[in-house]
Amino acid sequence: MGLASIPGASSPSRAIWELAIRASTAWSSQDPEGVAACYEETASLTINNGVPAAGRAALAATAASYMTAFPDLAVSLDDLHVAGDCAFWVWTLTGTNTGPGGTGKAVRVSGIEVWRIGASGLVAESTGYYDAATYEHQLAHGIDA
Repeated sequence: MGLASIPGASSPSRAIWELAIRASTAWSSQDPEGVAACYEETASLTINNGVPAAGRAALAATAASYMTAFPDLAVSLDDLHVAGDCAFWVWTLTGTNTGPGGTGKAVRVSGIEVWRIGASGLVAESTGYYDAATYEHQLAHGIDA
């Protein structure tokens, strides 16, 4: 059962599509400030129940840490849904961990960010999830191991 069949779910507006495309493009373009610009000034991002990155500077630093670790980082926009004031951005991250201290191994991991969209039309709060065990395994052994 897809989200579209859940009561209260609807198709994303053009503005939400554009926001998700901007986010994916910024991640894939090694543009941490572009990632942060998709969020309100005081927004927060929590990944896998970790410590939230709060504010655009912290959001840019979080994005930059992934971009440094994966110089060929790409983030695809796999799916997008909306329910109420939340958007559900489904993505896949691919890259090779060749940054400083990297393992040289390729990773491909999918995840989701649940965005609460603020009055500005930007992300006010995001909670992201991906399979950390698969990610860690791929960092150590590569995608096909």
